[in-house]
Amino acid sequence: MDSEELKKRTKLFALAVIRFVESLPRGKTADVMGGQLLRAGTSVAANYRSACRARSRRDFVSKITIVEEEADESSFWLEMFLEAGIVDRTTISWLLSEAKELTAIFTASGRTAKGR
Repeated sequence: MDSEELKKRTKLFALAVIRFVESLPRGKTADVMGGQLLRAGTSVAANYRSACRARSRRDFVSKITIVEEEADESSFWLEMFLEAGIVDRTTISWLLSEAKELTAIFTASGRTAKGR
């Protein structure tokens, strides 16, 4: 998968996170957790774009590590929604799967860049 495909994929993930957060029932818990997920989920796409414009390998590694952390944080918040009973598994199955896949992709990318 090349960088342009990953840019599109992370953008689609960010848009899906936005739609999910907008669909949440209103309440203190969902609002706070939704805000956290919104920040992390949209940050994946924004920070990946930034990593693609890195000025050096060291800069890339630093930025891709942030992308990895934000994707993993997105997984965490999605798991919390599920375990708190705010949503059911079918509602977030794709989002959770995508967050975990993106985390794996960016972890591997960071390791590869560090190893060079």
